[in-house]
Amino acid sequence: MKVDSLPPIFRDQNTADRNVVLEETPKDIEEDDDVVPIIDLERPNPEKIGEACKDWGLFRLVNHGVPLTLLTQLQDHARDLFSLSFERKQSLFSTPLSYFWGTPALTPSGTALSRGPQNMNWVEGLNVPLGQLSELEAGDHTKLDSFRVLLEEYGRHLVRITSKVFAVMSKNLNLNPEQTKSYLSESTGFIRVYRYPQCSLASEEAWGMDVHTDSSVVSILNQDQVGGLELLKDDKWLKVKPITDTLILNLGDMMQVSLFLSLYSMYIYSLSLIRL
Repeated sequence: MKVDSLPPIFRDQNTADRNVVLEETPKDIEEDDDVVPIIDLERPNPEKIGEACKDWGLFRLVNHGVPLTLLTQLQDHARDLFSLSFERKQSLFSTPLSYFWGTPALTPSGTALSRGPQNMNWVEGLNVPLGQLSELEAGDHTKLDSFRVLLEEYGRHLVRITSKVFAVMSKNLNLNPEQTKSYLSESTGFIRVYRYPQCSLASEEAWGMDVHTDSSVVSILNQDQVGGLELLKDDKWLKVKPITDTLILNLGDMMQVSLFLSLYSMYIYSLSLIRL
């Protein structure tokens, strides 16, 4: 990884002793082959989706229809863009796309909220409003322009997936069709791409993201093969295993309130779409 690609506050720790043995997760986290309910989007079962929503708050999607080549290209392009120097990223990533680091907390406009270094999360990312992608000016950077094209295609798949899932959910969870329709407007959708750099801090000091719930209606996660996503269920932290060509659908707070369910998700520093 190029050190100059990192935000300055990350550089000292990243260039520190690379031989430190990191404990990737707390010892009280349980592991299993795959604990998450699986939903086949080609043959979605309303009862199974309803149970997954009420009991888990998330599920794994298979046969979701997003080409694996598209997911791979997105990760490759994102990796190249994140490898640019920090200063270049600050100047290149502007409205409507925004670049942030050290915090997952963003304002509705996509501006990162500042935090003190003692609470810094080990993450940098891009915030992409789906409804404004056509306004993105890549200038002479061809990689950014092709990234925009890929994001537009990916965004269309996300809208399709969410619409289909909500159509099935509404039959089992007594959701108001008109209300759910307002949830699915592309104008309110965002894609966020994260990079979680390597870090020489001990695992209890270096977090990709704090323990949190998603404030959205729904989040669709595309994991890489590094892993690191965890969820709290029945007072136990469980690892969400990364499996190629699957997506994780997580209900956000706006949906969970109506289902009377509280489910936390946790990102440690090794969770990533990209880890370099």
